Amino acid sequence: MNRISDKTDFAIYLSPTAIIDSDHEEIKAYAEDAVRNAGKDPVAKAVRLCSAVRDGIWYDPYCPFYLPEHYRASNVLKSGRGFCISKASLLCALGRSCGIPSRVGFATVRNHLATRQLLEYLGTDLFVWHGFTEFCLEGKWVRATPAFNSELCKKHRVSPLEFNGREDSVFHAYNMENQKYMEYTAYHGTYPDIPVDRIIAAWKEAYGKTRVRKWISDLEGSGGRSGRDFDKEDIIS
Repeated sequence: MNRISDKTDFAIYLSPTAIIDSDHEEIKAYAEDAVRNAGKDPVAKAVRLCSAVRDGIWYDPYCPFYLPEHYRASNVLKSGRGFCISKASLLCALGRSCGIPSRVGFATVRNHLATRQLLEYLGTDLFVWHGFTEFCLEGKWVRATPAFNSELCKKHRVSPLEFNGREDSVFHAYNMENQKYMEYTAYHGTYPDIPVDRIIAAWKEAYGKTRVRKWISDLEGSGGRSGRDFDKEDIIS
């Protein structure tokens, strides 16, 4: 949690962008439905929004990733699936739609319980520039991590991440069997929008330019469909 600076420009955290399109009609409608009966309390609204994105948008690490429109909140909502950054973009847009100052943040994490196929795909157990959302609530920035839906967590024997709007919701260090799960290795700051070029550059450096170019080529050749089913992959434990 981070206290609010007196110099914080809340306007940029409440305004729509071409990617975080919080003014899109479908975003506004989805947000309104998600916070129904939450009252006027921003904390209660943020909690409901996080749950809606966590479980309403299926986690898929093989989604297209190399263009701004791949992260556009309304596109993520329409597709019903995304990985951590795209889900964070959607949650950020929903927060702004509800009048809650919202931004995206990034970290690198080491995943000790990834699938065999995903580890082969990445060539490492590092998830570089993992994305999350931060809401400004009760005078401080609070982190929400909506990446993994509850069904996926059960399969990986990890408790679904809960968010109460007052404490940071970050990945568990251990799973339910006390095995190492997620380890944060670096933080990359917070942004009012998705820094697509910076993310892709970091991935090329971490995963290799040839590997990233192949991901893009394969996606373009298949019309944006990876042909992979993360939910059926082999869990390494």
